Amino acid sequence: MSTTDVADGAMEVDAAPPGPHYAAALSLSGHTMALSSLKFSPDGSMLASSGADKLIKLWDAESGAVMRTLTGHTEGISDIAWSGDSEYLASASDDKTIRIWDVQVGTELKTLLGHTNFVFCLNYSPHSNLLVSGGFDETVRVWDVAKARSLKVLPAHSDPVTSVSFNHDGTLIVSCAMDGLIRIWDADSGQCLKTLVDDDNPICSHVRFTPNSKFLLASTQDSTIRLWNYQTSRCVKTYTGHTNRTYCIPACFTNTAGSKYVVSGSEDAKLYIWDLQTRQVVQCLEGHKDVVLAIATHPTKAIIASASMEKDPTIRIWRDESDPSMQ
Repeated sequence: MSTTDVADGAMEVDAAPPGPHYAAALSLSGHTMALSSLKFSPDGSMLASSGADKLIKLWDAESGAVMRTLTGHTEGISDIAWSGDSEYLASASDDKTIRIWDVQVGTELKTLLGHTNFVFCLNYSPHSNLLVSGGFDETVRVWDVAKARSLKVLPAHSDPVTSVSFNHDGTLIVSCAMDGLIRIWDADSGQCLKTLVDDDNPICSHVRFTPNSKFLLASTQDSTIRLWNYQTSRCVKTYTGHTNRTYCIPACFTNTAGSKYVVSGSEDAKLYIWDLQTRQVVQCLEGHKDVVLAIATHPTKAIIASASMEKDPTIRIWRDESDPSMQ
């Protein structure tokens, strides 16, 4: 039984392999206020960052050089998302707009209007023809990107929506909110298919499907990350050790030397890496001087990007040089 089998549906546990061995590689400066989101482009060539300074910056993923700065939002930016072809970037802002950018030219192509309060989160569908967004108006909206119009408004939650995402084939949408609920929606009809509720009902900061879409990874403000089998409404694994009680801190997956790990920032200014199956903290990365609010993992290489808040508005790049993908 390999260590990848949890994400493929099985729950057996093997002894954890040694590693990973991430180390600081680069420190990127350019933002002047707290960073909110980091995303590697699907082709792995670029890293996009956004922050409270109303700026989006595009960095060369290898060298760390600034390639472009995108300006236009009139308030801070909370989230960014890449299209599947790495040609476009969408951004969500406190100015109540979503903007679509041509990253090669550096120009704004479209502005999506409809949210009545801060837009907090967004993601493209797998085919990049749709966007899903969530905001402080407590709604989840599905957008036709080409026509720049809202297709559906889902009265999703009773508190601000903190995270939205599609599954791998675009048939499902998952959302979570400060009301503590995780909801799964039929992307086509807009029908709510399932609601997951934790016993303690903590604020849910972030949720995403596992790569095969059989599980959900949810970050909650009780300093816990949970792996849910949403089909049985059962939490199958929990990850603890980090601190998350105030901010919306995402967790994500990374592959290192063929093993799967969960990665998250923390309010103690560190990054934590857990073995997906054993739930053990296998590495803790130090270097930031403030809350590690944003995190991203490279699509093909053992590279993690992390970003911090006002006292340390830097982006750190961490590499596992022992991993075959880095050779």
